[in-house]
Amino acid sequence: MAHPADSERLHGEYKTPGGKLTAVDLSVADGRLVDVSVNGDFFLEPDEALLDINAALEGLPAATGPGDLAAAITAALDPSVVLFGFSPVAIATAVRRALGKASGFSDHRWEIIPPTPLPTAMHVAMDEILSRDVGAGLRNPTLRFWEWEAPSVVIGSFQSVRNEIDPEGAARHGVTVVRRISGGGAMFMEHGNAITYSLYIPQSLVDGLSFADSYPFLDAWVMEALGTLGIEAWYQPLNDIATSIGKIGGAAQKRLAGGGMLHHVTMSYDIDADKMLEVLRIGKEKLSDKGTGSAKKRVDPLRRQTGISREEIIDVMTETFRRRYGAVDASLTADDLRRAEELVGQKFGTEDWLYRVP
Repeated sequence: MAHPADSERLHGEYKTPGGKLTAVDLSVADGRLVDVSVNGDFFLEPDEALLDINAALEGLPAATGPGDLAAAITAALDPSVVLFGFSPVAIATAVRRALGKASGFSDHRWEIIPPTPLPTAMHVAMDEILSRDVGAGLRNPTLRFWEWEAPSVVIGSFQSVRNEIDPEGAARHGVTVVRRISGGGAMFMEHGNAITYSLYIPQSLVDGLSFADSYPFLDAWVMEALGTLGIEAWYQPLNDIATSIGKIGGAAQKRLAGGGMLHHVTMSYDIDADKMLEVLRIGKEKLSDKGTGSAKKRVDPLRRQTGISREEIIDVMTETFRRRYGAVDASLTADDLRRAEELVGQKFGTEDWLYRVP
């Protein structure tokens, strides 16, 4: 991104998920922030605290990182000041966007790849390839929906195969096991039983956001789509998507060295909980802070909550994303598939990768 010229008036905005819009207008002179004006539809008590916020940013180097920007604002405010609908992090993000160091959804051209059946090892390989391509500027940020050719379990990057998988159950149900590049827990998948998508984005989109804040930010469109279907859903920290009835999904992320980032989500549509428990080892410790003693009770599939087909739900999600962000249709290219196949052979299809945590 080009660095703004000195004295040019710059504008940045950030809307806190579930909160208010924060805007910042500023200029840069001799490499420092000047004439800073924070504004928006937030609430702030007392009014005079806005002057303290502006003063805290005035004169800071334009290269100041988001964490240090937020810390400077916090340090300048009396503990009695109340910020409602926004935060020092929101202000810092708006500043970074004004400077061209952070970006919003509207700053990018988005593409959508519809459900495409692939071997599960190809799906996780594709996640790495497309994330790296976006980070390198070789493709636009992209939303891709998964489809499965065979029953599978996808385990997190740091999970133990021995502790997560019951080998007899997996063999009995013909379940293949693959390891992905992101952390988090195991996902049990069969054709038609889940909705999984991946977002491939530049890290500038989450500049300044904590991991916890980035999840609801990146999935605001999903919450809107579910709301259209009559489901009120929210993020249950850190990475569970929940409703008042039960958990419907979980998310995971991976930030790559080249500037790209993967954010992907699996939501249960019509999961066979009995089969899942024969394949996965879900111990009491994992359930100890979930308020339930049964993994079956933790998951409440979308089929039961909506009464409509999986394809219809994906259509609503696709159209919501398309409308919000102006996304256009795309597809996997022959070169994408070739590179994914090579990566499966080199990494994701090997025992060294699968059993890197035995």
